[in-house]
Amino acid sequence: MHYQLAYSIGFHPWEDAATDQPFVDKISELFDREEAGRERPFGPALDLGTGSGIWAVELAKRGWQVTGVDIVDKALRRARDRVAEAGVDVRLVHGDVTDLRAADVGSGYRLIVDSGTFHDFDTERQRAMGREVTAVAAADATLLLIAWPRRRRPLIRGADREEIELAFPDWTITGVEQSHFTLPKLMEAVLRPDEQWYRLRRR
Repeated sequence: MHYQLAYSIGFHPWEDAATDQPFVDKISELFDREEAGRERPFGPALDLGTGSGIWAVELAKRGWQVTGVDIVDKALRRARDRVAEAGVDVRLVHGDVTDLRAADVGSGYRLIVDSGTFHDFDTERQRAMGREVTAVAAADATLLLIAWPRRRRPLIRGADREEIELAFPDWTITGVEQSHFTLPKLMEAVLRPDEQWYRLRRR
């Protein structure tokens, strides 16, 4: 998907996830699990393809030290507004998720969240993203990654489990769960949103 174009024309249906209660409940459940048994502050978290900063703000509210990275300027402007309105501390970085070290996002991230970038990439970019995520992750890091199953559809390429494992050879998939994301009826009929959350732990 061409996110620069999408944001330029005001097309960003993925932001509707913030008001999609089943999806919100599921991502909150995933965050709850990562925080269980820990005390605030929970440590550094990285939001990949942060967009307008929906989940970066949520993580900051929960007690994470958050950096959000995105390559789309308009998305980052929306994110800055959202961060200011929420009154939280989030570092926003303009950069490519397949070249995180060049973007100078830092390192030592204990939680990394990708709510929709990896599954749009071809194999080369998937593996580049995997290398960069591994380079900035802490030794005990968790990665929460959404992927729509790989099949023929408009807009979204999708990714299967094998592609995720090949892109993240130093990580182990410890869980796969439905995201419960919904779309407007017309888009749902075309795209069939059956995306899944993958949880990976660094080995």
